[in-house]
Amino acid sequence: MQAEIISVGTELLLGQILDTNAVFLSRELASLGIGLYRRSTVGDNPQRLRQAVEEALARAELVITSGGLGPTDDDLTKETVAQVLGLSLIPDRSSLEWIQDYFAKMGRKMTENNYKQALIPEGGEALPNLHGTAPGIVVRYKEKLIICLPGPPRELKPMFHDYVSPILRTESKGVILSRVLKLCGLGESAVAEEVADLLANQTNPTLAPLASEGEVQLRLTAQANVMDEAVRLLDELEAKVRERLGEAIFAVDEETLEQVVVRLLTQRRERLAVAESCSGGLLADRITDVPGASAVFDRGVVTYSNRAKEELLGIPAAVIAREGAVSPEVAHLMAQGVRKKSATEWGVGITGIAGPGGGTEEKPVGLVYLALEGPEVSLVRELRWRGERSLIKRRTTQAALDLLRRELLKK
Repeated sequence: MQAEIISVGTELLLGQILDTNAVFLSRELASLGIGLYRRSTVGDNPQRLRQAVEEALARAELVITSGGLGPTDDDLTKETVAQVLGLSLIPDRSSLEWIQDYFAKMGRKMTENNYKQALIPEGGEALPNLHGTAPGIVVRYKEKLIICLPGPPRELKPMFHDYVSPILRTESKGVILSRVLKLCGLGESAVAEEVADLLANQTNPTLAPLASEGEVQLRLTAQANVMDEAVRLLDELEAKVRERLGEAIFAVDEETLEQVVVRLLTQRRERLAVAESCSGGLLADRITDVPGASAVFDRGVVTYSNRAKEELLGIPAAVIAREGAVSPEVAHLMAQGVRKKSATEWGVGITGIAGPGGGTEEKPVGLVYLALEGPEVSLVRELRWRGERSLIKRRTTQAALDLLRRELLKK
């Protein structure tokens, strides 16, 4: 079954709200084994909405709309669908009774335009809305299935789970299952080169690279008749990918790099302290965003000035004067100093130039030195980034977490 989603609402086109409904529906359709071929967004304009519905019905067997079921004059979804299908709108008694009861319980007067929400295309089925006044609608027309859902996510999501999903389970055949492998330390082109043979010869399952901020993701997708078969296909493809990319893969699906680091430290019962300059505490912030980080994270120190480096980390002023605050020597002493003062197994030091000013020909914006001190480990890495200040800070903390992760995996 091929599906399309039409999101209705001028507020979506203006960027006033995010279309989280389309993301939710896409995932739900995939889990049901229904292929989503197109998503479109249309404003509250009857002509353009009609065109979108007509085109979707010409291409897809299933069309789902979200939004435009309210009581106001610009809520035109079901009117437009009825026109396209050549059907009249008729009152649905159960929907009208629900709406009347809803207003009575709220102690509010039901206005005339709310009666409009009880109208559905002739031959259609109303879907109860337990969280609002706009019923959903299901219409079967020839070989097509049209489902109209309300726009508010708190109404759409339970309606889909309670009523739409059971309908679609009887219509769909098979499942579509996806898995995301997350990588760090390699660019998108390098990753694509390593799996070039898999990308060139893919059919089912499929493999697709996607560059993200500070990481690369590989999306594996399998289609099968049953869930167990889809899982087997993904497992086989993942094994082939891991053969080529090894420890560059740091997580699967939702787990973040900082969560991985906290998990590894927890397993080893080891603790971490960090000293940051150009990253301004972002590394500590990312780590402490992870529940349970207090068991492994001792402290984060932002030593932005030279004086702070001297007073808090014990770095000699002579070293800073001779080598410069942005230098491998100072990064090393930052990691060493914070580890010593906190008595932790691991210490990280970060110093650099995040920009936009402060760079020189010898030490340009984007130059960062990253140091790691640990049990029988003493490393300093030179990083050279391009981009705006926030991106340099993000990539630096990503590199720090990845360096620590790789060392933890060795032990």
